[in-house]
Amino acid sequence: MPQAKQPFSALNRSHLLDKLQTHTFDLAIIGGGITGAGIALDAASRGMKVCLIEKNDFASGTSNKSTKLIHGGLRYLKQFEVGLVRESGSERAIVHKLAPHLVSPEKMLLPLSEGGTYGKIMTAIGLKVYDFLADVHGEDGRIMLDKTETLEKEPLLDKNKTIGGALYAEYRTDDARLTIEVLKRAASFGAVIVNYCEMQDFNYNGQSKIESLDCKDHIQNRTFIIKGKSYISATGPWADVLRTKDQSINHKHLHLTKGVHLTFPKHKLPIKQSIYFDVDDGRMIFAIPRGRVTYVGTTDTNYQGSKDRIVATKKDLHYLLHAINNHFPNLHLTENDVESNWAGLRPLIHEDDKAPSELSRKDELFISNTGLITIAGGKLTGYRKMAQRALEAVLDRFSSEAKAGFKSSKTESIPLIEPTLTSNKKVKQFRKALQQKLKIIGIEDGYQSWYLCFHYGKQAEIILNKIDDFENENPLERLIRAELWFGIHYEMATSLSDFFVRRSGRLYFDLPSVQTYRVIILKDLKAYLNWDSDKVTLEQKNLDQMIQDATTYYDTEFK
Repeated sequence: MPQAKQPFSALNRSHLLDKLQTHTFDLAIIGGGITGAGIALDAASRGMKVCLIEKNDFASGTSNKSTKLIHGGLRYLKQFEVGLVRESGSERAIVHKLAPHLVSPEKMLLPLSEGGTYGKIMTAIGLKVYDFLADVHGEDGRIMLDKTETLEKEPLLDKNKTIGGALYAEYRTDDARLTIEVLKRAASFGAVIVNYCEMQDFNYNGQSKIESLDCKDHIQNRTFIIKGKSYISATGPWADVLRTKDQSINHKHLHLTKGVHLTFPKHKLPIKQSIYFDVDDGRMIFAIPRGRVTYVGTTDTNYQGSKDRIVATKKDLHYLLHAINNHFPNLHLTENDVESNWAGLRPLIHEDDKAPSELSRKDELFISNTGLITIAGGKLTGYRKMAQRALEAVLDRFSSEAKAGFKSSKTESIPLIEPTLTSNKKVKQFRKALQQKLKIIGIEDGYQSWYLCFHYGKQAEIILNKIDDFENENPLERLIRAELWFGIHYEMATSLSDFFVRRSGRLYFDLPSVQTYRVIILKDLKAYLNWDSDKVTLEQKNLDQMIQDATTYYDTEFK
């Protein structure tokens, strides 16, 4: 198949834009985060004619700024959100089955201390209930530990405070990668999906119903109209902006909170495994080893700043450093030890008199008389169920005859990547095979095989098969150039930040590689996408700002 004909190729954008203008869609989705992606896959796999547009890059908002866990929501038990825990538990098992290389089991250590959030008895009972609700069985079930066993699991813990601990099951992922894979799968079912395409206004008919969208493609600088039979806004923090534009906002509105994570080189925070630990204010945060780094988060504070540039402040930095140093007293970490950070927003549903961490993570639908359906709130873990609930509201607007032409939801059984690595054992075997292939071309570092396996699964073979097309003595440079080629031709990467942030995660988890390879990646992007000098300058400026924000702690948020 010619590369320009790949359904999710950056070189295929003109063809996709033509489709957006010439078709009438059963469903037009605004927003390219995990929620919009899940809706697109569910709808397209049912046989609906679907389009999705995103004003920036896919997963450029909340869906790239989470704690990178598909988790069962242990802390929701404290808020008595039993249904949310039950759904989260069942959903994480399903998503693990759909992409086992990308959603991998992670044993979480919960250390216990005198006066901590959880005591021994309540922890034992709570985790037992958690396992029951989340449908956890066998070796994934909770294990209670005494003080000696806990310190063996993590020697860096404070020996004077630790009185015991527990191990329980979580699943690690990469939120942006998961979003991209769901979108690619939706495209394979015929969904027309385009990034950097902004919905600018709603057009209404004589009955005050939405009949089309005014849109602008920011890459080709062209405006056009999209026509649909139904419309969903899955825009996360921007949901109320669209509801206001639609004049349908009511007393129910979003409550934005900010979460910040810090990344450290592994030798600076050399914990042996993932930990979920207490903070002085009664909250709990995660410390999670990942490849060559360990990351820690998250904060949870009210937010009223810019939705387009969310940054970490000095207050955020000091909060997390204090939490880490208080729990791991021999580390003495400072700002100079932090390699990078990310800051993102949670679009929660407002509830009077509740603190940020007390707000429910449940999703909610807002249905306007104009025909706009807005879905807001929710968690990464629940994206499939959110999609199903949103589509139920969409289908209510179709006639019985029209609905009969659509299939029922089947995303529970649609692998996100084919061929699929069908088990944890297969994932380990594939990673070992990747490591042998990398050694042949001169890459001995075991991190690279982990990175390729975790990010791409079996698709890593496409990248490896492309390496010999690039001439250079440095095999790591040939590898990253092959990865960029894949990102452009298979994942609609169209900018430096698309590649270094959302496709590869390097800005947050391998910042030195961004500085090492940005020049050659820029050169290749310029050649693939025919950039002129102005575009090259703009791309460099945009990446410089992203690097600055990932390595700077500001006095205040941007307004």
